[in-house]
Amino acid sequence: MAQKNLRAFMREEVKTEQIVTAPGPATILGEDGNPIVLEIKVLSNAAVKEINDRYITREMAVDKNGRPYIQDGEVAFKTTRNSSKATGHILAEALVFPDLKDKELMEFFNCHEYAEMAAKVFPRADEFAHVNQVVLAALGFAREAANDDNSETVSVIEQVKN
Repeated sequence: MAQKNLRAFMREEVKTEQIVTAPGPATILGEDGNPIVLEIKVLSNAAVKEINDRYITREMAVDKNGRPYIQDGEVAFKTTRNSSKATGHILAEALVFPDLKDKELMEFFNCHEYAEMAAKVFPRADEFAHVNQVVLAALGFAREAANDDNSETVSVIEQVKN
């Protein structure tokens, strides 16, 4: 039987912030005329959970007369999740380029909440879906993202050299 060694779990890379690149939507071109390259900060599972938890609300469940529902002798609660805001917040936290928390960019879109910026910067459904998919791939929630022309599947993530 092999000896157990915890050194395999003591990886320095998990202590540092990792930035990866991914192709941006084909509809958004840089100054060179080529599609932009997204820079994505790889958020930890704990950071993603914390963001998701911010968009969960619990309130007492009441009937039309305002009386609380009682279930098994206890007050029942209604849980609501705002998944679209949570997704927008995750995108804003993960995207390094474009920086969705940039003051000038937010002013351009007349937006005061960066959880809404992804929908403003990527207003087309195909653009938003592409960015969402590559960010999820970078965070480890999806392995690959489809190319915009859907003709092939491409690996999304390349390491950025520091």
